[in-house]
Amino acid sequence: MMKIVTYNVNGLRQRISQFGSLRKLLDSFDADIICFQETKLRRQELKSDLVLAEGYESFFSCTRTSDKGRTGYSGVATFCRVNSAFSSNEVALPVAAEEGFTGVLDASGSKIVEGLEEFAKDELCKVDGEGRCIITDHGHFILFNIYGPRAGSDDVDRIQFKHKFFKILQKRWEFLLCQKRRIFVVGDLNIAPAAIDRCEAEPDFEENEFRRWFRSLLVESGGPFFDVFRAKHPERRDAYTCWPSNTGAEQFNYGTRIDHILCGGPCLHEKHDLEGHNFVTCHVKECDILVEYKRWKPGNTLGTRWKGGMNIKLEGSDHAPVYTSFGEVPVIPEHSTPSLASRYLPMIRGLQQTLVSVLMKREVAKETKSGEASSSLTTEMTKMERFSESVERSFNNCHELGMPPSDHCSFANQEPKGKLWKTHENHRDLPKDAVCDSTITTGNCKHIHLIPGDRANKKARKNQFSQLSLKSFFQKSPNPRQDVGKLVTDTSLNPADVLESLHDTTPVADYNNCHPELHDVNLSPCSQDQEEQDGKCSLDTEKNNIALLEWKRIQQLMENTIPLCKGHREPCVARVVKKPGPTIGRRFYVCARAEGPASNSEANCGYFKWASSKSKHKQ
Repeated sequence: MMKIVTYNVNGLRQRISQFGSLRKLLDSFDADIICFQETKLRRQELKSDLVLAEGYESFFSCTRTSDKGRTGYSGVATFCRVNSAFSSNEVALPVAAEEGFTGVLDASGSKIVEGLEEFAKDELCKVDGEGRCIITDHGHFILFNIYGPRAGSDDVDRIQFKHKFFKILQKRWEFLLCQKRRIFVVGDLNIAPAAIDRCEAEPDFEENEFRRWFRSLLVESGGPFFDVFRAKHPERRDAYTCWPSNTGAEQFNYGTRIDHILCGGPCLHEKHDLEGHNFVTCHVKECDILVEYKRWKPGNTLGTRWKGGMNIKLEGSDHAPVYTSFGEVPVIPEHSTPSLASRYLPMIRGLQQTLVSVLMKREVAKETKSGEASSSLTTEMTKMERFSESVERSFNNCHELGMPPSDHCSFANQEPKGKLWKTHENHRDLPKDAVCDSTITTGNCKHIHLIPGDRANKKARKNQFSQLSLKSFFQKSPNPRQDVGKLVTDTSLNPADVLESLHDTTPVADYNNCHPELHDVNLSPCSQDQEEQDGKCSLDTEKNNIALLEWKRIQQLMENTIPLCKGHREPCVARVVKKPGPTIGRRFYVCARAEGPASNSEANCGYFKWASSKSKHKQ
């Protein structure tokens, strides 16, 4: 029995962190071939802990373009469970592998594959440049791991790209099927083919066009592929694999089925030309959705996530994996891992050194060793010269800052740590335990000298001459009233967000010790320096009284400005328009509950209102 799993991980690094290691993530599926989409890894990020796991061989494709911020975007990976990477007859270990599906990414010379000669090379490069396909040939079948492009209804460029992507991909499939090859197509195709596969209303024309194209591929429409899930579950409803990540739709299973397993080609029987014989009916045992990988499970209090401004973050991908299992697959001739495997990547295996480079390194090492003895004295003299120059520069800098000239200063005669520099105009002004090394004996002497125990002058000198620390650039605002005033102007902030910002602008004080009446205020302790604590506490009290009054004003203002949704009479949540257009950046209010079917009164009621009552836009 062989098992194939497809899973949009929404960031492979995050899923590995969730499970503890790559090996644990892979083992959790108990599958022979595991296909990931949306790995979000750049090629230079393919490190061993992300691509190698004992007992598995992996094949990656990463984004090669940076257009519109797509660096580190998309990406696919196929993991194959094997007992041996060399001299194996296991079907799971591919006999060949290919990055992309056009041939232009082939390391042997970027040769366009047969059947795609009608397309220009720059078109093929653009299609394969986003890291959306890995092909592995397993002898009895060819596996396409696909991450289909997503295109918004008003994004003309991406709609055209999506058309081109699937048109070229279909040409590749047709060519292989004409050669009597069996094909598995798995992955997130970003298409829900029928009404039963989606929860929302009928979309626009362009999206309908992609769905019609998908259905034209299926056997019931005269196409070459079976939708394996529907072949096993033709009438199952609410069988979704993806849910919006920003609406809480998983709580009510309000999603779409866009992760698919398609299969085409003849069965493995000798008399495969008999009526009713095909790979799915003859070999596929089951196909289903692994709902245990969903982020939301019965018993979760997902609603609080949306009411509280997404205070609770669910762990996992916004997709669920899909698997299929099939049997009666014989072994194949012995073979080894294809060269595209991750184990052979330069960043994993390391760059191979040529014999010339090794000999050159040895020659350089010999010359360096022979010259070490003769250059040691010169090196030491150079260090002394550099030190002398640095000392001279330091003295000159002191002179520019109003400190004594270098001929009256000596670092070698510095006093022990804890004694400080002090200027004086006359030697009689110096304390008894201070000594001036100036040669001037009459008149005024404006030099700096060491004086023990001078704490006040230490602070004065620190303020005047010392370099600012990194911490000084992150000091809290000295005017909490002004900062809180700024918060009040934004009436759409959530209470938790405003309280967090308010804490950030509140002075540091130990209110449990200084002011028991403010015991419930969650603020940081005062400075532990006893000399300054008494003076600061009174100032901190005044500032925090101001902050508490402002916070009460904010609460009152928010109660009066945040609308209640009409369906549940509950406070709404504020959102901001991010879609490019005339309303981008505008704030609006919506029902705080998770998205769900309109028939469910517990789900989002669909309430919407612009934050400004003066808006000319339709509410």
